[in-house]
Amino acid sequence: MKISKTWLNEYVPVADIPASEFAERLSRTGIEVDGVENIGAGLKKIVVGHVLSMEKHPDADKLNICQIDVGEEEPYQIVCGAPNIAPNQKVIVAMPGSRIKDNVKIKKSKLRGVKSNGMVCSLEELGFSEAVISKAYADGIYVLPADAQPGDSVIDYLNLDDDIVELDITPNRADALSMMGTAYEVGAVYNKDVTVSHIDTSDYEQASLGDDLKLSVTDTDKVPAYYAYLVKNVTVKPSPLWLQVRLMKAGIRPMNNIVDITNYVLMEYGQPLHAFDYDKLPSHTIETRMANNGEELVTLDEETRELSEEDIVITDGERPIALAGVMGGLDTEITDNTTNVLIEAATFNPVNIRKTARKFGLRSESSLRNERGINIDTIAETGARAAELMHKLADGEVVLGRESVEALDFTPQTVTSSLSFINHRLGTDLDYDTLTQIFNQLGFSLTGSAEHFTVTIPNRRWDISIPADLVEEVARIYGYDKLPATLPESKSVNAGLTPWQAYKRQTNQLMRTLGFDQAIAYSLTSEKKQPIMQIHESHPVALDFPMSDDRRLLRTNLTTALLDVVQYNTARQTKNVQVYEIGQVFSWEDDNELPSANTHLAAVWTGMKSEKTWNTAKEAISFFDMKGVVETILTKANREAEITYEAVSDYADMHPGQTAKVLATTNDETIELGYMGKLHPDTAKNYDLKNTFVFEMSLEAIFNLPEKQVVQMPLPKHPGSSRDIALLVSDEVTHETITQVIRSASDGPLVAIELFDIYRGENIESGKKSMAYSLAYLNPETTLTDEEISSDVDKITTALQTELNAEIR
Repeated sequence: MKISKTWLNEYVPVADIPASEFAERLSRTGIEVDGVENIGAGLKKIVVGHVLSMEKHPDADKLNICQIDVGEEEPYQIVCGAPNIAPNQKVIVAMPGSRIKDNVKIKKSKLRGVKSNGMVCSLEELGFSEAVISKAYADGIYVLPADAQPGDSVIDYLNLDDDIVELDITPNRADALSMMGTAYEVGAVYNKDVTVSHIDTSDYEQASLGDDLKLSVTDTDKVPAYYAYLVKNVTVKPSPLWLQVRLMKAGIRPMNNIVDITNYVLMEYGQPLHAFDYDKLPSHTIETRMANNGEELVTLDEETRELSEEDIVITDGERPIALAGVMGGLDTEITDNTTNVLIEAATFNPVNIRKTARKFGLRSESSLRNERGINIDTIAETGARAAELMHKLADGEVVLGRESVEALDFTPQTVTSSLSFINHRLGTDLDYDTLTQIFNQLGFSLTGSAEHFTVTIPNRRWDISIPADLVEEVARIYGYDKLPATLPESKSVNAGLTPWQAYKRQTNQLMRTLGFDQAIAYSLTSEKKQPIMQIHESHPVALDFPMSDDRRLLRTNLTTALLDVVQYNTARQTKNVQVYEIGQVFSWEDDNELPSANTHLAAVWTGMKSEKTWNTAKEAISFFDMKGVVETILTKANREAEITYEAVSDYADMHPGQTAKVLATTNDETIELGYMGKLHPDTAKNYDLKNTFVFEMSLEAIFNLPEKQVVQMPLPKHPGSSRDIALLVSDEVTHETITQVIRSASDGPLVAIELFDIYRGENIESGKKSMAYSLAYLNPETTLTDEEISSDVDKITTALQTELNAEIR
């Protein structure tokens, strides 16, 4: 919100307040000032010029040699390349020795051999942004009105020596999104009287538009108030210079007098208005309703919008002609041929406006205010104000009457509190007279006593509804710098870490010990990225007010963000990357319940396990390197559970031949802890990665497994023994399956199973593999005999042959 101090001075006297002090004072009372700009402060010797004559430059087709009256005895010869310069124009001239935008000095010069004594300027060269300059002058010089006098200062003529204060208005202070609202705020801060002239709307209230308009509002919950005014026989033309300059200072591009009037009233009151070409409404009907799914509307930006049932639309009784509170339709726009204007002043449901504006990316001055709320006291007044301005500036004939649908409660909000309540929360010792003075400055009426008072809040401050809001207002006006500064009393207690905190810390240390770097990624992601690495279907949690579309959803896994981190680093020539994160993921299992959060551990490892040195060869990361990391984590967790790995091939973003579920079995219950494996080649290619392995597990699921009781055992007094067994099995049989069969078949003191050889190739049938195991036996109570061990090995071989069709070698 850009505020012109000159314009603001018409409501509250601020001319004598230095801009820097003004900005600092407002910032200290809750409305942050982003900056102060004074276009005229850096300009020098910029005057009005009158183009007397013009001829083509002999050596340049696009240059013209102009004789310009600048209020001196002789005209100045200036060479100008602007395409829109013409004789008898009043233009902006930078004299020799003048200063324009960015402190550029203008000197006498020669252009293609012809002397040029100065420069004819565009508004952009004075310091206005290209975005706010009227399209008629966007590519050329600015033409001043005919009444401008040659030699007069342009700085004074355009009132450029004006401090423009840019306010950063928070959502709760939408009342300050207008000149009047800011005036009330400044008046309260400086304890100055505010002068606001209101329009008498009684003549409009007492009559209707009759046959000129039929108004219908389908749902007053979506459209609580709608007022329609009619102005006939207008002349559409450029706005007067004072109006154009005020809009440009406010950051709005002038269009024509009708559209500019609606924008001017918007800046005055903070009330969005819309002007329809009345003659383009053949039925002379306005009806508000919810859009039908699939219905289309071509908006003023010439884009076709496909509507849905959450969009409020203005219709002509049949077809949509505007997106309510967001943007008008192209079919009913104001053009140079418009003669009759229908003015809309309304308020709409903020939730619908926000959804519509966000969906179509149509964030405007109007949608901003409709989203955050408006002053219901002045909705009807703003329509009348616009109608009277169209009479004054567009020669229109105002129809004294209006059509309206109104379902608003105009009763001011009241809030009760006490002096002790406010003093206790601010730490102050204010008296009741001081409190009364503060509320008077704010324009709030106060009744009651120090022990119990009631504050009546004007409707222009719809952000105040509870006692805590009153506390904030008192603190702002009294001065945050005057509040006593004290530290809260608290006794420090060393409570130590909970088991869960200790386990997370231990896991963090372990991952760093294993060579991984910790990353802390965003907890928010986009709809596009949410499905990536989503192993199991999950209903994501969407934010109501995301800061951007890229941060709309709470993440449902950690790996996706880690892949972004790895991609960023590898793109900068860090090829070997090991990163991990311990963080929460979120899902919504039931829309009627709160979202659930679960703490996960995820890691990504890409590149080489070791680089080539003088005595070692380089070695790429393998599936078993990452599996070793997972096994270390699970072993150090010290949980009483049997950990198994089950090959899977249907995870979309994982390699179908190198991916496994991580399972834990305890008390005859098997739970899935997570997964690990190699990234699918297509997914890796999308992230510009090559040899990349990942895992993600629920840290909470691991922690919740029963803890293993560590019992110290004496060293065995009796020797153990081992047997080797080799078998030929199908390639499809996994090591995990073989070990399970061995354990199930053995009823002896088998303490360890170790795979020491795998062979495929010569003398081995295609589609099969040879696997050799060492079986370790130990009985701590007695020495084992060969018969005991052989008997157990026989049972194992029989089971392998029967269950796996294995051939014992």
